[in-house]
Amino acid sequence: MLNINVTNFRKNIFGILEQTIKFNEPVNITTKEGNAVILSEEEYNSMMETLYLYSMPATKEKIVEGLNTSIDDCVPESEVEW
Repeated sequence: MLNINVTNFRKNIFGILEQTIKFNEPVNITTKEGNAVILSEEEYNSMMETLYLYSMPATKEKIVEGLNTSIDDCVPESEVEW
């Protein structure tokens, strides 16, 4: 995550926003009143989708089960019916 103060952010806002969009790297902007984080739209949508999926207990359970499954126990891609 890029950390930058608000003064330097203002000086290079366009370049920083381009970098955030291109590399999905969040930017932490510090001010005297507190901090703010800027995310690319892609990163934001990804986070919202993850939160949505994890909000459904059955879906979350399936995801965790999949993460804990050994590759050897998985069905080969050639056998998957789409």
